[in-house]
Amino acid sequence: MNESPQKQEELRRRALDALAIRQPQGKCAAVWSMRAPADVDIQGHLAPPPGLPGRPDRPELISPASLPRRSMSTVEGRAALLHALAHIEFNAINLALDIMWRFPGMPEQFYREWCRVAIEEATHFDLLARRLRALGYAYGDFPAHNGLWEMAEKTQGDLLARIALVPRTLEARGLDASPPIRRRLAQAGDAESAAILDVILRDEVGHVAIGNHWYKWLCAQEGRDPVATYEELAERYQAPRLRGPFNLEARRAAGFEEAELEALQRMAGQPQD
Repeated sequence: MNESPQKQEELRRRALDALAIRQPQGKCAAVWSMRAPADVDIQGHLAPPPGLPGRPDRPELISPASLPRRSMSTVEGRAALLHALAHIEFNAINLALDIMWRFPGMPEQFYREWCRVAIEEATHFDLLARRLRALGYAYGDFPAHNGLWEMAEKTQGDLLARIALVPRTLEARGLDASPPIRRRLAQAGDAESAAILDVILRDEVGHVAIGNHWYKWLCAQEGRDPVATYEELAERYQAPRLRGPFNLEARRAAGFEEAELEALQRMAGQPQD
C-alpha cells in the first residue's frame, strides 16, 4: 500500500537540496539516500537558493586549453587523469539533480530515471575519489574545467536543448573516450583504475540511453525530426564541435539510431561506416 502524500518524500525538492550541498561526500550521501516515492510531485515550481550548484572551493576552475598535459607513466599523471574523470562525475551528479528539480510537468518515469542516474554518478565519483586517495591525492588537488555546467546554464530554460546537448552530446562523449582511457591505464599497469572505467562505461551507456529516450519523446510531442532538431540546437547553443572516432557500438547500445550516427559522423567530418 502506498504511503499518504503527506508522508512521501518530495523527490524534486530533495534533488534541489542535494544540488545545493557544497562538499562532495555530503552531496553523495544525500543522493544515495534518495529513492523515488510512490508519487512524485511533478508540477510544482521550486525556488532555488543562490549559488547553485553547490561545490567545494577546490578544484580551481580554468579553461580547458590551460589544463596541463601529464605523462601517464607517473603516478601524478595517472592521478591527474583520474581527477579529471572525478570532476566530470561530480558535475554529472549536479546535472542529474538539476534536471530533476528544474523542469516540472514531465511523466513520473522521467524523475525516477534521473534519480537513478544521480545515484550511479555519485557512486562513480566515490570510486574515483577513493582511488585518488589510494594514490596519495584528493579531489581538488588538480585544476579542472567547467564545460559541462556551462552548457547546463545555457540550456536552463529549454529542456529539449538540455537533453540534446548534455546527456546526448557532452556526456555521450564519455562513451567514445572511455575505452582508450582504459587502455592507457591498463598499459601503465594500473589495473585498479582501469576496472573503475569498466563500471563507468557500463552505467553511462544506460544514462545516455535515458537521454536518448526523453529527447525522442520530446521531439515526438512537438512533432520535430530528431536529427534536424539536434543540428539546429547544436548550432543555436554553440555546442562544442563533435570529434571522432565514435564508439558506435556503445552509442547503438545507448539508443542512437543509424540516421543519427550518420549525421554525427558527418558533423564531425568523419568517414561513415
